[in-house]
Amino acid sequence: MAASAAPLRAALARSPAPAAARAPPGFLPLPPRARRVRLGPVALVSGRGRRIRAEATARTRQEKEQQEAEVSAVEDSFAVREAAAAPPPEEEGGFDEELTLAGEDGDWVVRFEQSFNVFLTDTVIFILDILYRDRDYARFFVLETIARVPYFAFISVLHLYETFGWSRRADNIKVHFAESMNEFHHLLIMEALGGNSVWLDRFLARFSAFFYYFVTVAMYMLSPRMAYHFSECVERHAYSTYDKFLKLNGEELKKLPAPEVAVNYYMNEDLYMFDEFQTSRAPNSRRPKVDNLYDVFVNVRDDEAEHCKTMKACQTHETLRSPHAVQSSLEADAE
Repeated sequence: MAASAAPLRAALARSPAPAAARAPPGFLPLPPRARRVRLGPVALVSGRGRRIRAEATARTRQEKEQQEAEVSAVEDSFAVREAAAAPPPEEEGGFDEELTLAGEDGDWVVRFEQSFNVFLTDTVIFILDILYRDRDYARFFVLETIARVPYFAFISVLHLYETFGWSRRADNIKVHFAESMNEFHHLLIMEALGGNSVWLDRFLARFSAFFYYFVTVAMYMLSPRMAYHFSECVERHAYSTYDKFLKLNGEELKKLPAPEVAVNYYMNEDLYMFDEFQTSRAPNSRRPKVDNLYDVFVNVRDDEAEHCKTMKACQTHETLRSPHAVQSSLEADAE
């Protein structure tokens, strides 16, 4: 038995190994097949599956923490912005009516733009003082017809830039649209008070607005900073005009009823757009009262102060932030 087994072992040693058992020349031996765990219809490698699930869990936790941090940062920023730009109280005169120009160490281009804007604003004010010395409501009608023009001029240019793919600023468009809607309701209030009763006033206001639109578009395309500063000058003048009017006629205005359009705008309509143009405030932080005509003009005056703050912010911030936006939803600029 032992003698017969030896030739068999020798023959097996000399015979070639099966093709499946030989490793192909030039390749490393194949690694042992990993153990698979069947989860329903999909088979996953157990080690890799645990790693993928761990990475997915970590990513989800990280995204959630990042989102919570962004929302918290936006909410916290309103407190800082409210402290830096509080509403102008009537008794304390909290709104600075004096326009602050760039210092001597600033860029000469900025100083030139601001000086030109101040000169242009003073010229327009001088003409309005002559034409509407004793006609307040007609003056307000002209002011409000002109005041809303820059905002849809800005929107026009921004839409043009979006069409060409040069820039995309969704928050700017939304805020400027809200500003235009606010000024539009100011115009409706002045029309309800009879400011547009004279044909010549309507012609002067609308012709000036038509001319002003193209001037603003050209200015905005040349220098948005300059266009925003000019609008700031106009809004400051509007605030000053309404403030003086309230001080001179406050007692008489308190005896007169508020126009229906003012009551509907400040109290009955959806106030989302009312909050949208006030970029220095948190939403729902300002809800004015409308008991009489005095309250209406106080609200209009304070609206002009909020416009002025927003125009000032546009000159110093690369991207304007909507009061209702969170940081993760802001559109990135492509300039």
